[in-house]
Amino acid sequence: MKVAILHPDLGIGGAERLIVDVAVGLESKGHDVTLVTNHYDRSHCFEETKSLNIIRFAMFPRTIFGLMWALCAYVRMCFAALYTCLFVEHDVVIVDQVSACLLVFRLFSKAPLIFYCHYPDLLLTKRESRLKSFYRYYLDSLEEYSTGKADIICVNSKFTAGVFRETFKSLKDKPVQVLYPSLNNKFFDEIPVEKVDCIPNRAKFVFTSLNRYEIKKNVGLAIEAFALFISKVNPDDSHLIIAGGFDKLNSENSECYKDLVDLSERLEIPSKCITFLKSPDDNVKVNVIRNSTAVLYTPSNEHFGIVPVEAMYLGVPVIAVKSGGPLETVNHGVSGYLAENNPEDFLRFMELLAENSNTEFKKKGPEWVRKNFSFQSFTEKLDHIVCSRLSSQ
Repeated sequence: MKVAILHPDLGIGGAERLIVDVAVGLESKGHDVTLVTNHYDRSHCFEETKSLNIIRFAMFPRTIFGLMWALCAYVRMCFAALYTCLFVEHDVVIVDQVSACLLVFRLFSKAPLIFYCHYPDLLLTKRESRLKSFYRYYLDSLEEYSTGKADIICVNSKFTAGVFRETFKSLKDKPVQVLYPSLNNKFFDEIPVEKVDCIPNRAKFVFTSLNRYEIKKNVGLAIEAFALFISKVNPDDSHLIIAGGFDKLNSENSECYKDLVDLSERLEIPSKCITFLKSPDDNVKVNVIRNSTAVLYTPSNEHFGIVPVEAMYLGVPVIAVKSGGPLETVNHGVSGYLAENNPEDFLRFMELLAENSNTEFKKKGPEWVRKNFSFQSFTEKLDHIVCSRLSSQ
């Protein structure tokens, strides 16, 4: 079966990780997969993408004089959809993030349409002015209308399913399937154990935050909690690693990075006790997690959150904000801890792990992930969705 997948920006992030797993999983089932995207940079991507059939198609700017990001994303994806209809053979189409292009497929293709909703886009933007509210009103209406054109709608968690139904009132009776993002455990197993240069030999306690450099990821919480932690122990024994996807073309990434560095300086965290990593490769990322006392996961109401799953599979406990996706992914007290959204509560669990390195996490975490979030179960369910929809046509 020929499957076309459309994704706006194939960089490094949770949504991109899922799309790569979709492509790799369907290929493993014998499908012929083509991934069409507006942006792809081989120096800023997941390693598996380098062996995928990827078409980069962009004939519209990212912004208009630095404005209208969302509108431009819609137009860019619609052009990519038109290109796919005309020049890419496909029996099934999978789209995520930007639903507007589903309208193009409805006009020019008879293929079944599957839309993967990470989270309603209209809830991810601010409306600082009347003009912005006016502009977003029409985009929000288009998002809801176009999402309804999908034959199958998948979401990444029960949390997102609930938000979806509350947000898109006209679609409340449309079936929604939960398809948890997965962990490609084979990929992690094949990464060799290596020493990580950014972790000092002296460090007894290593805490890691892995997120894109975006304000909504709330990474400052990890820095604030770490500042409290080193006020109670010998700072030389501790190290904090702030790592995540960084795109030099994204102004928010640069601003967020600067803000986090400034915060660490204001809190007087010694520079030798904190490391900032921009877009670390997979080997570095995995080995940083392996060498961590815990992974600090700071976003609130995260739609799913793949980082906790990665950490738990590697036998490293997670301390995550007690909301959103982590309520479904982190088994409190077994594979990690769920904390309130404040540095004092994070500190409580950091101290607990520093005082008592529970070896059960090394066993229970991987077991929990294999049972609930394995790449195999994800691929089987995805393949069933794709094949069942095509057979019903």
